Amino acid sequence: MRNEFLIGSLLAVAGTALLGYFVGSGWYWLFAIVGPLVLLGYYDFFQTKSAIVRNFPLVGRSRFAAEWLRPKLYQYFIEPDTDGRPFSRIFRNIVYQRAKGQLDTTPFGTQLDVYEEGYEWMNHSINAIDHHDINHDPRVIVGGPDCKQPYSASMLNVSAMSYGSLSSAAIKALNGGAALGGFAHNTGEGGISPYHDEYGGDLIYQIGTGYFGCRAKDGNFDDELFRQRTAADNVKMIEVKLSQGAKPGHGGILPAKKVTEEISKIRNVPMGEDVNSPPYHRAFNTPEGLLKFIKRCRDLSGGKPIGFKLCVGAKHEFIAICKAMVHTGIKPDFITVDGGEGGTGAAPLEFSNSVGTPMKEGLAFVYDALIGFNLKKDIKLISSGKVVSGFHIFRAMALGADICYSARAMMMAVGCIQALECNHNTCPTGVATQNPELVAGLNVEDKRHRVARYQKETIKSFVELMAAAGIKDPDEINRYHIHRRVAMNFSQCYLEIFPYMTEGGLLEMKTTPDDWKMHCAMADTQSFSPKIQSVFIEED
Repeated sequence: MRNEFLIGSLLAVAGTALLGYFVGSGWYWLFAIVGPLVLLGYYDFFQTKSAIVRNFPLVGRSRFAAEWLRPKLYQYFIEPDTDGRPFSRIFRNIVYQRAKGQLDTTPFGTQLDVYEEGYEWMNHSINAIDHHDINHDPRVIVGGPDCKQPYSASMLNVSAMSYGSLSSAAIKALNGGAALGGFAHNTGEGGISPYHDEYGGDLIYQIGTGYFGCRAKDGNFDDELFRQRTAADNVKMIEVKLSQGAKPGHGGILPAKKVTEEISKIRNVPMGEDVNSPPYHRAFNTPEGLLKFIKRCRDLSGGKPIGFKLCVGAKHEFIAICKAMVHTGIKPDFITVDGGEGGTGAAPLEFSNSVGTPMKEGLAFVYDALIGFNLKKDIKLISSGKVVSGFHIFRAMALGADICYSARAMMMAVGCIQALECNHNTCPTGVATQNPELVAGLNVEDKRHRVARYQKETIKSFVELMAAAGIKDPDEINRYHIHRRVAMNFSQCYLEIFPYMTEGGLLEMKTTPDDWKMHCAMADTQSFSPKIQSVFIEED
């Protein structure tokens, strides 16, 4: 680390001098080695471009050697795709190159096995159009009929990552990038910290089961604290987190030793006590209760867009929410669909790998359910789950999304190198740690420009894909545009894999598709529990 380098460099210089003085002048030749290394180390110490080299002078340079060797030594062992697999070298390079403003084109054509099962591609058009004729900053208005302060959102925004999980410098870099690029920054459920406010970037304030930032002393939701917190001009939308893809259905405990005075103030939690975030909400426990809570939050915030985030689990539960929307007339302004492949700094292995519907299936299901109940026209969909490239945005749009979130790609733009030390507080780049020495190595001013640059270039690539498909507006993207190889000699378009729901097709049982009837029969607006007996009652 930095202090160790200072001590070590002084000892190396002093030791060489002492050897030359007491043992013999022939030892002074060591200065030819020690001198350049010490000078290079001091350059690393003071430069601000690379956090890992700044935090680990000289030693941190081994990272660049590893990057140079990796594609040459391990190219046959690195999976090329990101669907349920480790984050690939290809997409890491996309983020790093765009964030740094480097050339992101590649030589020698396709780097994926186009005959491998799971390979996906976009249909282009013979009648392609010039991408310069398309708006390079497409926006989406979020806000239904009951919203008084609709928000014009970018197509790609920073996904939910809390202060506490990320460092203060990382939060400032993300928000500073959002301010530069005109996109939104989701706070995560840890509340709004001073670091979220420093650059004034647009915020999506997320509240989870701990109600951090709007938490009463007894752990319940506090109306007045929520009103005060959401009154800020930079808070543009509010997201109620029901579950997340990394560990859906799993709560958490913030140990007392981690509740610093700063965290206590930000999250409205007492010091010296463990803080529990249960896997359920105290403010509601039924589908209609959720919608009434949505209305309550909308009214308290002065009519700002309110939505909820979930990783799809039991399908009847979301259908029950849709039925409750029809029954009460209360609708969220947006719904965020997180995929089961989503990540976090720490989660039980079983929850990371084996719980939660993957993003594609979950997003298609939610879109079709909203169409089936005639609700989609008033509700925007946000997609989250390994969104990195323009193609990923295009694919999400094809499945029904209006907007996308990105988490890990934004972290990489800040400087994350996937050291996988997030849960040990030893992140070498200062991104996912609270160690002051490591955090100090992350240069916020440089990294916030990288975040903005990555987002801008990725949106640009998305627009270029639209042009190649002969599309001028994201609303024209549909499931026919994306193909997937399902066997070596057979592929299908998304329209075949995820056929569209008929508009209003779920409002009556007689028009409900057979594969939806069981889930619809079990859905109850007054309870998230399934009405199992309804499945066995024959229709008249």
